[in-house]
Amino acid sequence: MKIRTALAATLLGLGLLSQAHAAAPLAKTQAPGYYRMMLGDFEVTVINDGTVGLPITKLLTATTPEATERALARSFLKDPVETSVNAFLVNTGAKLVLIDAGAGSLFGPTLGKLVATLKASGYQPEQVDEIYITHLHADHVGGLGQSEQRVFPNAVIRADKRDADFWLSQANLDAAAPENKGFFQGAMASMNPYVKAGKFKPFEANTELVPGVRSQASVGHTPGHNFYVVESKGEKLVLWGDVMHAAAVQFMSPTITIAFDVDAKSAAEQRLKAYAEAAEKGYWVGATHVAFPGLGRLRAAEGGAYVFVPVNYSNGGSQP
Repeated sequence: MKIRTALAATLLGLGLLSQAHAAAPLAKTQAPGYYRMMLGDFEVTVINDGTVGLPITKLLTATTPEATERALARSFLKDPVETSVNAFLVNTGAKLVLIDAGAGSLFGPTLGKLVATLKASGYQPEQVDEIYITHLHADHVGGLGQSEQRVFPNAVIRADKRDADFWLSQANLDAAAPENKGFFQGAMASMNPYVKAGKFKPFEANTELVPGVRSQASVGHTPGHNFYVVESKGEKLVLWGDVMHAAAVQFMSPTITIAFDVDAKSAAEQRLKAYAEAAEKGYWVGATHVAFPGLGRLRAAEGGAYVFVPVNYSNGGSQP
């Protein structure tokens, strides 16, 4: 008893024994959002720009809000749905290529994390050689510019000429409905610093841009929407851009569209084609708005539905 009493007194004297500790404060932040894997000889790093709450029941078309709510509930989700914005960095060994550039400051405080995450992943904006844009919506180009300056000073920007001609047209901006003018203004503000510097080089669809990376037209969501196909050593990854937005709904019902589609009928056709081919061929797909890291494979299910199988997390970044 005397020994225990003496030990307690000693610990109290050293400050190692106290009556209570203050509760630790909530951290309220996530770790930097990047995920890395090898694709043949290429290194692919998914760069997360953040997440944003989307009112999916209001945005999805060719369905009803009630049906959307039921689909979300099956995935334990409620509206608004916290939705990832992913970009993809491909290091071919000869070129460092960024595919899409996040939202920058165009969407508010929960997005715009791409540059910080890029740095956390071990790269600097100055190292990026080329940037391929799936389409010129704000959450894909907003990260290109800041205060009329190029965020990626050494990069050449590539995008389909049809998308550039549509979104960078002053005549189209002037003719747009008030609720749509922001799409044009965001594209212009983000792209113009590169246009002025001679750093924007539009392409015609279905073009090899660097060895192992080519564009693939998937027009519908926008007039010049493109996939990017990355291939190395027999491994293939198709980066889908905005062929789909709501995984909990559109994998189960691929014909459901979204209000952002410029041509909803063509967008649905492109989605059906993309799903069927990915399921048949078994290659990797990467999606901007599937929960980070947005990498996985597809398999067909009953009734025209599909199941997205996310990448199995690997600390070493390699995948079978």
